[in-house]
Amino acid sequence: MRKLFNRINHIFIELRSQIAFYPSLIALAGLIFSIVILYLEQAGISAFFRDNFPILVIRDPDTARTLLSTFIAGLISLMVFSFSMVMILLNQASSNFSPRLLPGLVSNRRHQFVLGVFLSVLIYCIFILVSIETQEPEEKIPGFSVFLAIVLTLMCLATFIYFIHSISLSIQVNQILQNIHDTSVERLENILEKNQGKSEEFPKSDEWFTSHANRTGYFQDVIEGELLKLAKEKETKIHVIVPKGTFILSGVPIIKSEKELEEEEIDKALNTLIYSKSELLRDNYVLAFKQITEIAIKAMSPGINDPGTALSAIDYLTELFSYRMKKSDESYLFNDDDEPTVKLATVSFRHLTYNIMAAFRCYCKHDVIIVQKLLLMFRYLLYQYSESDSYKKTIKKEIQLLERDALDSISNEADKKVIRNLIAQLNSIS
Repeated sequence: MRKLFNRINHIFIELRSQIAFYPSLIALAGLIFSIVILYLEQAGISAFFRDNFPILVIRDPDTARTLLSTFIAGLISLMVFSFSMVMILLNQASSNFSPRLLPGLVSNRRHQFVLGVFLSVLIYCIFILVSIETQEPEEKIPGFSVFLAIVLTLMCLATFIYFIHSISLSIQVNQILQNIHDTSVERLENILEKNQGKSEEFPKSDEWFTSHANRTGYFQDVIEGELLKLAKEKETKIHVIVPKGTFILSGVPIIKSEKELEEEEIDKALNTLIYSKSELLRDNYVLAFKQITEIAIKAMSPGINDPGTALSAIDYLTELFSYRMKKSDESYLFNDDDEPTVKLATVSFRHLTYNIMAAFRCYCKHDVIIVQKLLLMFRYLLYQYSESDSYKKTIKKEIQLLERDALDSISNEADKKVIRNLIAQLNSIS
């Protein structure tokens, strides 16, 4: 039962990232609300309001039908415009920043909420309109329902104003960078909190028994409880040897176990691995580094030529690197006795830093402003607490590589002097 619950929970998380998920739920709520209101009309709610609050009740059937028809046409127009704006946003983000941003923008709950409200009110108006007959006597007219339609339509107009405000923020690069940064920092803080104060002694797995992947796709996450339960039942330790976010091909080694597992146990272990068709930022903080780097590199392309965006991206990368330095290169799942039972492969700090800086060195080494900003980033990181002394050695190695490429690409002696002075300051930091 617990395994089924965990599986359903991961399916729900993946569905939640789809643009139609919340609009569908809110539209379903609108349908249920319409049925409830029609039932109340049969119970005489309009007659009650007609007797006690006559100003709230529409008495003429033609007026009611005209109002509802106008609301339906107007809401359809608002929906078309809103969907068009969302598509323009996605296209612009893909063209100007990075296609990797699309999953995060598509799953924006604010936009989904707005579209869902439009759908639910539209469904409500259609149901009420259908319930009104042309020659219906006054006492049978659902006057209160029509009044509610007026109130809900006004709410839609307010929601539309909110939508314009929200989408104008979403398309700004600083807001995009902030959202990526906040999501990844939250993920890193959760990882640090889980591992805080716990032993990380784990045996080497070079000679362990290997199991191979039975599916193809992006390895997204692990059902932690089930994998720990399997390790406890078998009295073994398990090593997941592929980092999250990696594209897995069927048949490649993916799990090692200290004790040999039966065929059924191997299937159980492999079934605890969650695959996805795309990479999701909330499950893999490394993707934040990739996305922010791609935004910076795209901004430095001749077609966009926006170094200001690249400088902002480096600011966010600086803080993300400082958080990453607080975490060790190893990740574990702990049993009830706080002993590391499952080891999870991670992207090492050295590998992560090299890949990020390789892109900057390739596309930005000729720009003295960007080079200065990167060196200032390294200066900040050298003063930060790090989980391992090797992290600062990695940073100094990247400083040397950046210095070599920058001095080879920049011809102006004054610019070279600025860079040499900065690097001299960095070399003096122990």
